[in-house]
Amino acid sequence: MTSASPQGNSGSPDKNRATAAALLPLVGGAANITSVAHCMTRLRLGIEDRALVQDEALKALPAVMGVVEDDTYQIVLGPGTVARVTPLFEELVEEERAAAPEPAAAAPEPAAATAGPAAATGPSGTSGTSSTSGMPGASDGQGAPGAPAPTTADELAAQGAAIKARRKAANATPFKLFLRKIANIFVPLIPALIGCGIIAGFNGLLTNLGWLPALVPALTAIASGFMALIAVFVGFNTAKEFGGTPILGGAVAAIIVFPGVAHITAFGQQLSPGQGGVLGALGAAVLAAHIEKWCRKWVPESLDVLVTPTLTVLVTGLVTVFGLMYAAGEVSTAIGTAANWLLGHGGALAGFVLGGLFLPLVMLGLHQALIPIHTTLIEQQSYTVLLPILAMAGAGQVGAAIAVHLRLPRNGSIRTTIKSALPAGFLGVGEPLIYGVSLPLGRPFVTACVGGAFGGAFVGLFNQLGTAVGSTAIGPSGWALFPLLKGNHDLGATAVIYAVGLLAGYVVGFLATYFFGFSKQMLTDLNADSDASRSPVAGGTGTGAAPAGGPSTAKEPASV
Repeated sequence: MTSASPQGNSGSPDKNRATAAALLPLVGGAANITSVAHCMTRLRLGIEDRALVQDEALKALPAVMGVVEDDTYQIVLGPGTVARVTPLFEELVEEERAAAPEPAAAAPEPAAATAGPAAATGPSGTSGTSSTSGMPGASDGQGAPGAPAPTTADELAAQGAAIKARRKAANATPFKLFLRKIANIFVPLIPALIGCGIIAGFNGLLTNLGWLPALVPALTAIASGFMALIAVFVGFNTAKEFGGTPILGGAVAAIIVFPGVAHITAFGQQLSPGQGGVLGALGAAVLAAHIEKWCRKWVPESLDVLVTPTLTVLVTGLVTVFGLMYAAGEVSTAIGTAANWLLGHGGALAGFVLGGLFLPLVMLGLHQALIPIHTTLIEQQSYTVLLPILAMAGAGQVGAAIAVHLRLPRNGSIRTTIKSALPAGFLGVGEPLIYGVSLPLGRPFVTACVGGAFGGAFVGLFNQLGTAVGSTAIGPSGWALFPLLKGNHDLGATAVIYAVGLLAGYVVGFLATYFFGFSKQMLTDLNADSDASRSPVAGGTGTGAAPAGGPSTAKEPASV
């Protein structure tokens, strides 16, 4: 997975430190940072003053694949790189704060800070706005009436940024903010899921081949330990996300996996350790956070340290063992049964729908609802059958990008962007291609979805025929998913089915985009002399400023 970034992900310590040092001043310095974290591919920063962030300078850094503005400011560095750069970045932040406890507020003001996303001008002087709707395909990928379509990669990025800004505003609903909280609970668990999943796959291979039998029990313990206690980690993160004390969330979730619950009877049934799984842990920790906040409100401060944690654990624990474990267990069982039934009876159709609609789900922010479902399936049957199907959306995107590259032989700007982003796209990191190329163009985004639909249908068909194709972890997709594949047959057959599904996604995405992804007017405009596209139009100033709210990417990379 080290090649997910065109620049390479691992790099030397000096290179990673240089990257961290280059990033810090461009986000406004240590005084402008309120939080630092990372997920699988992104450095996630809490920003005090958005006007101090220099978007275009950040995107120009060799190690940066794109930037995303969401609930946090996210810099896409790629898997591997981000895990190495983040601690170095944190060190630099602490060093700068220690050297200047009260830093001056002044900082170089980026040009992008002077305009909002609706009025800013693109890098080539074109207006950052567009009449393109939040969903792709509006106006055939063209801009506002009287304004030419974007013809360079920078202009496409500006238009993608405008789409991102509209999607962000549309996603700020209570339901979608709740889904974002759910995602924040599970995303930090992905590295452990990936590591343990790969070890489990390697251990299964050793077992099947009969090699190193003395090592197999040790690898089993290493691979299974995290999954046995995943409910505790979910409880910890849930309490943290919902405003409670994390350790209390972990404490009430630990009840679910404690072997002693086997002696408890609820609803006429004897409980079993782990019953309810991650869903039960999530519910218990949410309840604990609310009880804790109630206690903080009514319990005297002199008694708080004794009474609040005691009541929180006691009340939540009783509700958990005599209600939540049973209810969550029933829901978890229903999720597993429904997923297996859906793919067993209508696998091809289900795969077509899931693979085709996944990218739009990402745009709408609804894909986050799938994270606990994936985790529940992995907990139940050691793999999720949904992820390999959803990964086909990324294959359709890659095929579409290759077709765009071939259909625009005279547009060096867009072709360069595609060539630099394709290696990451093959490994499932789709942000640069989606928000930098296909989504702003409109039609190629739709045809990419068609490619994903056919790839998903192929994988779903084999699930329907009895050969399940699953993943032992969530996060990677594309070629990076191969080490995590697992199913109900041997690994070779599972890998072949997944590989042919990817190929189907590539081919159909390519053909659909090549033949149906462009109107004649689009081809004329996009293959025009790129110098002509750089003149100011539609009220642009030609200053080269990017939209203030305009990072060029906006999706969970682990998703495609």
